[in-house]
Amino acid sequence: MPMVKDSLTVPKPNAWPEYFRKQADLARDSRLKRYFEAGVIDPQTPMRNVPMVALDFETTGLDPEAHGIVSIGMVPFSLDRIRCRNASHFIVKPRQDLSSESIVIHGITHAAVEEAPDLDEILDVVLPALAHQLVVVHYRQIERFFLDKALLKRLNEHIVFPVIDTMALEERILKMQQPRLSRWLSRPLPSLRLPDARERYGLPRYHLHHAMTDALATAELLQAQMAHHFDPEMPVQSLWC
Repeated sequence: MPMVKDSLTVPKPNAWPEYFRKQADLARDSRLKRYFEAGVIDPQTPMRNVPMVALDFETTGLDPEAHGIVSIGMVPFSLDRIRCRNASHFIVKPRQDLSSESIVIHGITHAAVEEAPDLDEILDVVLPALAHQLVVVHYRQIERFFLDKALLKRLNEHIVFPVIDTMALEERILKMQQPRLSRWLSRPLPSLRLPDARERYGLPRYHLHHAMTDALATAELLQAQMAHHFDPEMPVQSLWC
């Protein structure tokens, strides 16, 4: 997967609560202000007690400066339960043209987005679903960067939030497991793609590139990673970024 340049200013793991308090004072859009006023999970909260929402976007391409969001999937969950009944899926009309390459990947056509709302029209649903939840993604540069750029273009305001990135977490796990000799020889790690990471935990393969299905797959992956490698009593700040 091509890498998105990481140019966002992101607080240190224990600084998120203060960042949200400052942003609540600075935000001008009422929807964004309410989002920041809801606050963020206390960094010392044990992972078993953290309310989470898996988030996935399908986009018109991989460059958040030039491309836009075409669908959003959100699945609320905890380490013990996935609340599929409360999951959400939206198709949104991007301000950029759909390319034939992106249509092949996610299957969302011009006809599908023609009558879809602009992202601005559903922010009063999307932002409350993310408020005071820990966002979980697979490759944070997509969801974090695309949402920030989308709000910057529509509201002239930024949004940055803590995430657990299951791709980064899987890389961390594999590096811990890799023998010292292999590290010394710089042998490449196994694939970090979502289906390949899931396969290592015996999770089933789902059809890729549907935002809600990929969000569900990400939630299940984090549950498996935690069950196999981490103590559920560990504080959330040990894993978020």
